Amino acid sequence: MKNSILSVRFILKLTLSFLAIILLAGIGYTITSIYLSNKYFYETTQRLHANLAQDLIEEKFRDTQPFDSTGTVNKALFGDIMHDMMAVNRAIEVYLLDNTGNVEYSVVLDHDAPETKQKKVNLAPIKKFINDNGGNYILGDDPKDLSKQTIFSAAHFNKDGHEGYIYIILAGEDFLATRSDLFNSYFMRLGLGGSILTLVFATLLGILAIWYLTRSLRKIIYAAKRFQEGDLRYRIENAEKTDLANVASTYNSMADTILSDIEKIKSVEQLRQELIANISHDLRTPLSIIQGYIETLHMKDAELSAEERAEYLKTVIRSSERLSKLVSQLFEYSKLEANQIQPEKEPFLISELANDIHRNYSLMAEQKNIDLKLSMADNIPLVFADISLVERAIQNLMDNALKFTPEGGDVTVKIEAEEDHVEITIKDSGPGIKKDNQALIFERYRQTKAGQQKEGAGLGLAIVKKIMEIHDSRIKVFSKPEEGTSFSFSLPVYAVN
Repeated sequence: MKNSILSVRFILKLTLSFLAIILLAGIGYTITSIYLSNKYFYETTQRLHANLAQDLIEEKFRDTQPFDSTGTVNKALFGDIMHDMMAVNRAIEVYLLDNTGNVEYSVVLDHDAPETKQKKVNLAPIKKFINDNGGNYILGDDPKDLSKQTIFSAAHFNKDGHEGYIYIILAGEDFLATRSDLFNSYFMRLGLGGSILTLVFATLLGILAIWYLTRSLRKIIYAAKRFQEGDLRYRIENAEKTDLANVASTYNSMADTILSDIEKIKSVEQLRQELIANISHDLRTPLSIIQGYIETLHMKDAELSAEERAEYLKTVIRSSERLSKLVSQLFEYSKLEANQIQPEKEPFLISELANDIHRNYSLMAEQKNIDLKLSMADNIPLVFADISLVERAIQNLMDNALKFTPEGGDVTVKIEAEEDHVEITIKDSGPGIKKDNQALIFERYRQTKAGQQKEGAGLGLAIVKKIMEIHDSRIKVFSKPEEGTSFSFSLPVYAVN
């Protein structure tokens, strides 16, 4: 239920964001439309009336002078001109300018007002307009309000020694005010109606689009809910083809990782239970033997012969040694597994270590009638490793080889130098290990003999594996039933600078 609420809330936020974007876009579109429409209107009007001033001069000044003999403006002429122009277009205002841009006369101005005599139009846009023959969109000063710019038509005249400009404003102040009111009202109605319709349709389309676009998100939320409810194997189908491919694939990978970790935890818990059971069993056996024989010695000491007493004591000693070895292995393995042992690597001769181990195990091999061999060249280079840990690994492999090799068999320790490492191999002629069981022998409390489970501590090979791991190496096994077993690992050659 909570996930559904979050999903609806997210979709609502997306919808509101979408509507806000549409609203802002609509406002921007309206403002842009008004600006471009005005510019289009002004430019079109100017282009259509570009030659209006020149036509006026050619028609009105042909038979009538703009100035009388005293140099006074012919107001009657300009009155007729303004009357004719306004009959055609009430937006037009006609001005007579001198060569410097001063306003000489216009019907629309009050020439008795002091400020009228100070009106002067900038001639630069007018001259540019005349030079371009009205081909470009140019704005000029509005004589009624010199702070404003507007569209115009202009032409130069020279009549009987009088020069100046006919300056025609194509969109007068009154016209613009009326047009602005109507235009704004029109756009207000259009904008309001269009905005409402746009918002309605945008809302519907936005909801549908967001619902469609968030389908991948809903799949992820649904998958997360299924996973939360305990369906750990549920995954998003075709994650790489969804709109949120990276998120969906990451979710699937995360779920796989979590499931793998859970399975590892279950496996560790199972191994822990097996470890406790096996430790209890292995500790109980020697302890029971020790306890039983000591009680016998205590209760029947007077009845036992010297030979029986000695045999009982030997049994107690063997059981105590076994118990001590088991405790030592457990302690050693626990430290290795907890990463409490850090290798102290140094260069040393693996050949000398092999000779020492061969010498130490020769007596044990002789007692079991096993032929113990050492095979290596004379020029074995120095290796770089922790000598005590490597010695411990080889000893465990030797113990394992002698333990499973029958009388009359043989065990071979082989040292070979490769290009950048030295390979150490311990091979026996024991019963061998089935291929399916070879991966199990390095686990705690797992021993096999010809593929069958056998009672015992089973920590020796697990310790070897841990030692190799902290040396960035690995222990390899090659074995076939009835053909013996070979264990090998490699150590890096010491590079002398």
